[in-house]
Amino acid sequence: MDYREWLQERAAEDLGVELSGAQLDQFHRYYRRLVEINQQMNLTAITEEKEVFAKHFYDSLTLAHYLPFHELKSLIDVGTGAGFPGLALKIAFPDIRLALLDSLNKRVVFLRELAEELDLAGVETIHGRAEETARLSEYRERFDLATARAVAKLNVLAEYCLPFVRVGGCFAAMKGPGLREEMKEGKRAVEKLGGQEIEERSLSLPEGMGERHLILIEKKVSTPKAYPRKPGTPLRKPI
Repeated sequence: MDYREWLQERAAEDLGVELSGAQLDQFHRYYRRLVEINQQMNLTAITEEKEVFAKHFYDSLTLAHYLPFHELKSLIDVGTGAGFPGLALKIAFPDIRLALLDSLNKRVVFLRELAEELDLAGVETIHGRAEETARLSEYRERFDLATARAVAKLNVLAEYCLPFVRVGGCFAAMKGPGLREEMKEGKRAVEKLGGQEIEERSLSLPEGMGERHLILIEKKVSTPKAYPRKPGTPLRKPI
């Protein structure tokens, strides 16, 4: 089966995302490169083609069902790993300015080379920790949207991500099932870091491939200068 056609159909019907033949070819090249490099470094446990297209590509694009990507100008993907959701969203919405942040340089190098191979302009790859990078003036409160996918609990993620978001922008955390307690624990951190509205969206991947949850947080006021704290502190001592 040609999973490019599968992705095109599902993205259009389920998410309202229209993908051209050229974009579908980019996804296919992404898949092939991901599997190839995964033999050299641990990027993903998911390598079967159908699962990559569903659990990585389609899953990444679900954000576009809830957020106005045609209006967004900039996105930072924090702890991007193999480039999800950031690079997949960049393929679908090539005009967006994308920053991919990861603490492991090998992954950053892979993503930089991949973006070049896919002829994607406006992609910045950053090797660093969120706690340090978010204190740099060129990144602090500079993005319309910050994303993180299965990186940490919400009370930790908020400190990693909200400092990157401009006032009026959004932080989107992509999660699996079982969020009730996590959202309750994270409310204080979100409010302290400038976010006020917390919305949850639940969805199912096609063909019974899993349940997903999105936490969408609008940023209302600037993050206090004290945050983020020193590297490692958010994880050891969540707000």
